[in-house]
Amino acid sequence: MLDLSVMLADRSSVDVASATVAPLKPSVSIVIPAFNEESVMRQCLIAAIYQSVPADEIIVVDNMSTDHTAQIVQQMQLEYPESPIILLKQDLAQGLIPTRNFGLNSATSEVLGRIDADSVLEPDWVEQVQKAFSDPSVQAATGPVVYYDMPMRRFGLKADDKMRQLMLRLAKHQYHFLFGSNMALRRSAWETIRDEACLDEKDEMHEDIDLSLHLADHDLRVQYWPQMVSGMSARRLEDSPRDYRYYVTRFDRTYKAHNVKKMALKAPMVVFFSVYFPAKLLRAFHTANSSQGARRGGQ
Repeated sequence: MLDLSVMLADRSSVDVASATVAPLKPSVSIVIPAFNEESVMRQCLIAAIYQSVPADEIIVVDNMSTDHTAQIVQQMQLEYPESPIILLKQDLAQGLIPTRNFGLNSATSEVLGRIDADSVLEPDWVEQVQKAFSDPSVQAATGPVVYYDMPMRRFGLKADDKMRQLMLRLAKHQYHFLFGSNMALRRSAWETIRDEACLDEKDEMHEDIDLSLHLADHDLRVQYWPQMVSGMSARRLEDSPRDYRYYVTRFDRTYKAHNVKKMALKAPMVVFFSVYFPAKLLRAFHTANSSQGARRGGQ
């Protein structure tokens, strides 16, 4: 006769071992700062909702928008009542950094994701974030982007991934830079650096590079995770050459503010400058062809 008590004891041992091998996955919030983003807000939220592993919170922080950004979020809340869409308003200061900070401070999950309003997350983004943070030594993570309004998107994704891995090698893995359109950090890491992160009231720096450097000051590990992919718009290419140059030189101003003098870290500036005109031309052709196709389809 089988001894039931022995069987139950054996089963309990297996259950304990399984729990040890498979720890609970961290909860994930997605924070989206937004200012006058009515043209992209819906597609951003749709991608955040339809995830293989649902986010615990999807927080949109409206920063005094004068368009229909807030109304679109409210409509999405009605359309998807089962989804944890939260609309917050940040009316104390105009700007990305105070809006980002307000959202990160308001999020309640263990891991705080941060994307832009024109980001379109891949369907397994939350799942990949959880995998990246399964290593307790990882305090922040970032991944590549695919430009969804450019031709040859998959090629662009591979090129973006190669560029970011090159940046790691050039920095000799001393600095691992986050990318604001596709990043996440532990709540504990954010709480460590949030009072030190630069407010950049003159709007001269890259806020994501600034966060990365503050994390480095505390030896908080940033992990590059190639499977953590987000789509984003290439609308930056619509800037004038002068405005685009100011955007690119934000790298230099951020390094100077932190007294970082590694010449190799100027590599992204060289890359961004070199691709501006050919990429701008390619985007213009792509936009024109897309418009013609849409008109033909409507005839």
